[in-house]
Amino acid sequence: MRRKTTLSIAAAIITAGALALTGCSAGSGGSTGGDAGSTETTATIALTGAPVNLDFTTTAGSAIPQALMTNVYEGLVEVNQDGEIVPLLAKEWKLSDDRKTYTFTLQDGATFSNGDAFTANDVKFSFERVKTDWTTTLKAKMDVVESVEVVSDTEVAVHLSRPSNAWLFDIATPVGAIFSPNGVADLANAPVGTGPYTVESWKQNESIELVTRDDYWGDKPGVEGVTLKYFADATATTNALRTGDVDAIVNLQAPELVSTFESDDAFTVTSGTSSGEISLSFNNRTEPFNDVRVRQAVLYALDRQAIIDTAWNGYGSLDATFVTPKEPYYVDLNDQYAYDPEKAKALLKEAGKENLKVTYKVPTRPYAQAVSEIVVSQLKDVGIDVTIESSEFPAVWLDDVFTNHNFEMTTVLAVEARDVLTVFNNPDYYIGYDNSKIAPLVTAADEADEAGYISGMQDVQRQIVDDAASGVLFLFPNIVITKTGLDGVPENAIVESLDLTGLSWK
Repeated sequence: MRRKTTLSIAAAIITAGALALTGCSAGSGGSTGGDAGSTETTATIALTGAPVNLDFTTTAGSAIPQALMTNVYEGLVEVNQDGEIVPLLAKEWKLSDDRKTYTFTLQDGATFSNGDAFTANDVKFSFERVKTDWTTTLKAKMDVVESVEVVSDTEVAVHLSRPSNAWLFDIATPVGAIFSPNGVADLANAPVGTGPYTVESWKQNESIELVTRDDYWGDKPGVEGVTLKYFADATATTNALRTGDVDAIVNLQAPELVSTFESDDAFTVTSGTSSGEISLSFNNRTEPFNDVRVRQAVLYALDRQAIIDTAWNGYGSLDATFVTPKEPYYVDLNDQYAYDPEKAKALLKEAGKENLKVTYKVPTRPYAQAVSEIVVSQLKDVGIDVTIESSEFPAVWLDDVFTNHNFEMTTVLAVEARDVLTVFNNPDYYIGYDNSKIAPLVTAADEADEAGYISGMQDVQRQIVDDAASGVLFLFPNIVITKTGLDGVPENAIVESLDLTGLSWK
């Protein structure tokens, strides 16, 4: 591990059981496909879905934190591959007896890429800035913070307005990123963080070049730099890996191509887990999905295992809510809407929607295009006439669907870790779910002891599923293919960030 510190007992209790892409191009100084005398000093990783800018404080979506969190920006804590919260910029922490104050002891000698020293003042600045300057819905995760007290340069106390089981995990996500007051002038183009990489260059829709910092405070990556190279589709990524233009593909979006690499010793294939749910999201605000019977009918009409088998070559697993088995309060509710087209027809008849017509806005992503035709076919079998409307992703979909809520039904890969409350406990979120039933359950669970937290959050999930607030088609796998010899590409994607700090060539 690149940071060796022990979790406090209180933090371990809160997180017990707890738990989101590039070979070297010719002439880049990296892998050259086995040419005599070649040396591997950099890596290039293939991704799809490029960020529209580099500022996740004002721009929603996973593409920016995937590239920058842990690599360029760091938080006080992070989530490891086993889903555990571990120290990062904080060496350790203590939780007060009333469970309302976290006191963090900070790393000595850490600096930002602009040369500024990291101190407790930066923690105070960053946490307070979430409330004043952030514009995404993630900012609500800091609402529970009452004040931030700088005890010394290396000690900071965060006072909460009430006990919160969720807050420590929340600061392991982008909302907990630490910024320098001198490094926020141009977040969209020039990120400044304490991480082991800096952004050397960024070409929109093409690539992000990260360079390893010589002055990094922790253990340095085993490469001199990483290029994140963005491709239009999954087939292009596999072609690039075959031709040596990239060294790895993370989160491969063409599972039918995996078998062509499995039999080739030049490549290593792994299939890990993720926090990503392929949603079937309903606009709960408007007809026809403001009627719970219609939402339930759609869920009964879907054979989700058939969707996995057909659309994603059998990769992936069933999940009923936006909670994954890696989370401490997971409860298996997959049987609640077992495939039952006759029940779907009965519910549609009861709701007076026997000849229902629905518009399905499908983002231009491989997973969405793969599942959409199957969803349309299965819904047609129960009398729902679905029209697909393609939505360019991310720019158009984020503006039209996510921001302006101009949709009836949509699909998206939701990769934010522990996002069930982000999605369902905010009536202004894009699906528009009425959270009046779950809000008091959420508050009580967050303030409870460990057992009360788990049982309370399980009650929240049951209510969401009862209401058929939105569906989950399946839990997304994390299929990774690397050139044999490239180590340190994470197997699991259980948070948004793609942690490239452990990359090395052997």
